[in-house]
Amino acid sequence: MKVLFVSGGNSSSGISPLIRAQGDSLTNLGLKIDYFLIVGKGLKGYLANVKPLREKIRSGKYDLVHAHFSFCGFVGALAGAWPLVVSLMGWNVRKPLLRMMIKLINRKFWRACIVKSAEMQNYLKIRDLILLPNGVDLELFQPMDQQKARTYLGWKPGVVHILFAANPTRPIKDYPLAKEAFAMLSRNTRAELHVLRDINHSDMPYLYNAADVVLLTSKAEGSPNVIKEAMACNCKIVSTDVGDVKERFGNLPACYICEHDPADVCSCLLQALEFKGPVNTREAVLGLDSKLIAGKLLSVYQEIVKTS
Repeated sequence: MKVLFVSGGNSSSGISPLIRAQGDSLTNLGLKIDYFLIVGKGLKGYLANVKPLREKIRSGKYDLVHAHFSFCGFVGALAGAWPLVVSLMGWNVRKPLLRMMIKLINRKFWRACIVKSAEMQNYLKIRDLILLPNGVDLELFQPMDQQKARTYLGWKPGVVHILFAANPTRPIKDYPLAKEAFAMLSRNTRAELHVLRDINHSDMPYLYNAADVVLLTSKAEGSPNVIKEAMACNCKIVSTDVGDVKERFGNLPACYICEHDPADVCSCLLQALEFKGPVNTREAVLGLDSKLIAGKLLSVYQEIVKTS
C-alpha cells in the first residue's frame, strides 16, 4: 500500500518527529510512505499548497492520503485527495468555528477522521470518529540510570532538576505558570528548570530520565505524547488536567494532577519530589507501543481502501 502523509513543515526541523515516527512504524509493516510538507502560514500560505499537493497526488498514484492536523485536512480536501484520512491532533477542536468547519468538511470530503482522546470525541460529537492515540516507541523511551543521563546532558550534580516538557514559546503550554511555580519551589530548594527548545529527538530519553520531575502546565492538549514518553521512562510527573492525561495516570503513584494555579503546581512538585516509593508508570503505556498502534492504523487503512 502506498500512502501520502500530509503535515505541517514550518518548523526548523521540517517534519514533526511524531509524524515521522508514525510513518517509520508503518514502513516497518511494509507500507510505502511519502511525505508532503505544507510550508506557509495563514490562509494564503496554506492555500498556496493546494496546487502542488494536487500534482503530488496525481503523479504519486497513492492508495490513500493521510493528513495530520485540521488545516492540512482542509488543504487535502481542496486538493481532491481521496480517500482522505485526517488525524486531528490537539486542543484546537475546542474552538467553535473550527469545530463547525471540521464537521462540514468531514461530512463531504474526509473518508475517515481520527482523534487522539475521548475529550476530543466529546467536543466534536461526530459520528464514526476513530479514537486512536499516537503510539510510543518503547524501544527508544525506556528507563535508564539517572546519573548516566545527567552526565550525558551535563546537568549539575546536587540539584533538583525539573523538566518543563514543552517549548516555552508556545502560549498554549503556559510556561509563565510553570516558571512562577518553580520560583516558589526554588525559594527553599536548589533547583533548575529545563525546557524543550532546539532539542534533538534522540536526546529526549536522556532528558526524561535525568529529570527529578517532568512538568506539563498546558492550558489544553489532545493526547500529549510527552506524558506517554515520560511514563515509558518511569518518571515522576506533574501535569494539568488536559487531554487524556488523567486517563493515562489513573491512580498511579508519583503522578499528580495540578490546578492552573502556581501554588498548587508547586505543591504537586513537592509531593512528587518527596515520593520515595518505586515508580512504575511504564506498565500503563505498554498498550500504546508504536508497533501495536501502527497495526491498528494499518487495519483502518485497509478497511478504507477496500470500501472506497
